[in-house]
Amino acid sequence: MHSGDTIHRAGLLYSDRSLTFLLITNLATVVLAVLQQWTITDLLWIYWGQSVVIGYYNVHRIVDLDRFSTDGFIRSIRPVEPACETQRCTAVCFALHYGLFHLVYGVFLLTTFRIQPGFPVSGILLCILAFWLTHRYSYRFNRERDRAVPNIGSLMFFPYARIIPMNLVILLGGPIAGDDPVALVLLLMLKTGADLAMHVIGHVMASSDARRASARQI
Repeated sequence: MHSGDTIHRAGLLYSDRSLTFLLITNLATVVLAVLQQWTITDLLWIYWGQSVVIGYYNVHRIVDLDRFSTDGFIRSIRPVEPACETQRCTAVCFALHYGLFHLVYGVFLLTTFRIQPGFPVSGILLCILAFWLTHRYSYRFNRERDRAVPNIGSLMFFPYARIIPMNLVILLGGPIAGDDPVALVLLLMLKTGADLAMHVIGHVMASSDARRASARQI
């Protein structure tokens, strides 16, 4: 990696206010979870809602593209061209597949983690709203940078790479943490770390795709 690339990426990270808001929203969720003594089930629904929000804004990212790369993106065993039809088809396919994935995941949560009396509906909706506002700001803040010739295949598949680690942390670690508040906080901090890391990686990948596309045009 060139030193110029490292400095460029460090500057983007330092100036990324959307990363700061994402951290604050995650920490606020941790504080509420401890104060309200929420269960793993309660938290899973919050992060399910956050995952849906991530997919919603990813559809907007795909639809808003003026230019994009299709390097390595194959459909029906054939490479695809960077055309409007590809853009529309990718957005629709992603929305359908991602929506179905979360429908199945939601049914899994309902059947596996029974909702108990005292389920904090208002608190969960408040946290999901906070994540929606955070990702809305991130979408607007990073909009121009993300539109700079990203790879549309990466845009389609990256949300899965982002949401699966943070949800697996809770799903697999929840039974281990049990009712121990200290273990629960550590678990939520791991989820927060995974969320922040994948946020940074996603935008770094978008910037790298744009620089590679620009270099090929020179």
